[in-house]
Amino acid sequence: MKTVLVVDDSATMRRMVIASLRHVPDINFAEAGSGLEALEWIALAPVDLLILDLNMPDMHGLDVLRFLRSHHTYNTTPVVVLTTKGDESSHVTALAAGASHYLTKPFIPQTLSTYVRELLGIMQDMETLL
Repeated sequence: MKTVLVVDDSATMRRMVIASLRHVPDINFAEAGSGLEALEWIALAPVDLLILDLNMPDMHGLDVLRFLRSHHTYNTTPVVVLTTKGDESSHVTALAAGASHYLTKPFIPQTLSTYVRELLGIMQDMETLL
């Protein structure tokens, strides 16, 4: 089983992300409502992928991403940035900081699912393609 940590200060958004990925096999979900909570979570348990918001009240998502990339234990952990910031500058900055993919809200569930499957090495079920 793979663990996906969904980091967003909106509980509603965390539920939407998890609901859109429920069909992906072999995934456990964890949730963090802030950047600091996310760092606490990954310090205590291994995480295979993060879905990370940028705009959070206590610690900006880019700071979380930069911490992950600077720490040898987490520097290869895939991170999908999922944010309301749709400007090109934010997109380029996040990718330069080490984001694996960048999506804006509202998001297309199939696109998020494709990215998560790709990053976790989970094959697409042929039934979902038909």
